[in-house]
Amino acid sequence: MKPIRFSSHALSYVARRGFTTKEVTDAIESSSWEAAEHGRLQCRKEYPFGKDWNGKVYGTKQVRPVFVEEESEIIVVTVYTYYY
Repeated sequence: MKPIRFSSHALSYVARRGFTTKEVTDAIESSSWEAAEHGRLQCRKEYPFGKDWNGKVYGTKQVRPVFVEEESEIIVVTVYTYYY
């Protein structure tokens, strides 16, 4: 697996969207990739959550990184997080 680098944009959303870089790395390394907009790639992975997020307790968190595969590395452009 190529090294994974996070863009400053993606890192700026860690606290706001509630994901960790470890979760994103795990999702990229262990989930199926699919095409995303603008020639990018994406994947999805669910994690048990069972905690409060913005005043409501959710059982599951889904992390959806959007990334680009370059010749020598994978660059994470942004990450979306869903709670349910």
